Amino acid sequence: MVANEALGDSVAILRQIASEHGADMVARFYDTLLQDEEAQRFLSHSVVHGRLSASLLDWLTALFDEADIRDCPRLQESQRVIGQVHARINIPIHLVMQGAATLKARLAQLFSARAEPQRCLAALQLAHERIDVAIMMMSQAYVKDTTARARLDEAYRLFSIDQDVSTEKEAQKASLMEWSQKTLFSLLQGEADRGLTRLLDSPFGLWLRHRASFMFERSVIYQDLLAETQRIDRVLLPELETTGGPNQRMETLSELQAAVSRVSALVMELFQSLTALESGRDPLTRALNRRFLPAILGREIEFATANDSGLCIILLDVDHFKRINDRHGHQTGDLALRQVAQIVMDHVRPSDFVFRYGGEEFLIVLNETHAGQAHEIAERIRAALQKTRIDAGSDDPLAITASMGVAEHHGHPDQAHLIKAADAALYRAKAAGRNRIEIAPTAS
Repeated sequence: MVANEALGDSVAILRQIASEHGADMVARFYDTLLQDEEAQRFLSHSVVHGRLSASLLDWLTALFDEADIRDCPRLQESQRVIGQVHARINIPIHLVMQGAATLKARLAQLFSARAEPQRCLAALQLAHERIDVAIMMMSQAYVKDTTARARLDEAYRLFSIDQDVSTEKEAQKASLMEWSQKTLFSLLQGEADRGLTRLLDSPFGLWLRHRASFMFERSVIYQDLLAETQRIDRVLLPELETTGGPNQRMETLSELQAAVSRVSALVMELFQSLTALESGRDPLTRALNRRFLPAILGREIEFATANDSGLCIILLDVDHFKRINDRHGHQTGDLALRQVAQIVMDHVRPSDFVFRYGGEEFLIVLNETHAGQAHEIAERIRAALQKTRIDAGSDDPLAITASMGVAEHHGHPDQAHLIKAADAALYRAKAAGRNRIEIAPTAS
């Protein structure tokens, strides 16, 4: 009985502390973390700061309530969810522990100013125990989620994306050759002073920065390929753009041709290094398997943030697909899904990613793309689908339409935030009559 009274007394003190000083503790928590350059990357976004501040205050209040986290499944599950979110947006676990230490230090300051040191010591000990248990549970979920994502990321590197290896290899050889020929024609026509298209800005460059970075990131050959491409863009092309004598220009042109040959050889060498591939495609549609989405989208968000480049996703849902299955059978439904996937893949770039997201849903990741451009791509897909007719074994061919939601990345580090915005836009498109496109608002 005495122990229960003492526990109740400690809880009452902690609840009072949370009520009177919770906002101040949260502010100190963020002020401390924002002094860390690593933390600034994750916490500077206004939406993150605002929402996490409120969430942290709720977390502190719940932790200091009557329910003990050690005996409360609801609170335990909450800590696991928080740990998964930290892993998803790549907040290092040591920063979370640093934040916990900040809260403990502030609690010690607050209790030192109160009377009745014995009561305060018991309450402070209880607060430390509950914070430690919460951080432990977060850390367990963080490590588990991070490990799973690392395994998916590694598996993703080991398979050929969207096409088999030989097809992908030939496509990139052709893309490199096309850039080379266009550059040569520009030089022959005396257009160098207007500016030459950089190799990294070409379709080959997009492939190199995105798809190839997943497939070959840890390869020394890939790093050599990237360095040679950058030398072409930063050294050789600027030299060709400047006015110089014919002899100097011919010498630089010879260097460019040799560099392009080295790039081509390195690309071939990279593909030859893929000796063990794991199939990562949906067997029906040949779109990418959804299990690779966290690794890919997380990396694309990091790239967009680090390079201040555009990133959009399109969430596409085939209209009235259940009706197609019910009226025409699953075989026709499968045929429709394969046709939709093919049309989608025909209307995106080699550097983009197309996933089968659900039964009749597809998620498209458009790197280095802004909302207006993504809407144009979505509209081309929508129009192509609307023209499509599928033989359903009856006199009238089956028509297909789709609704789409477009969302642009605006700095929020959590990929779930971006997907949620696209999903909300898709819902609006379906509610407005289907066979249409909606763009998520900027503030999403």
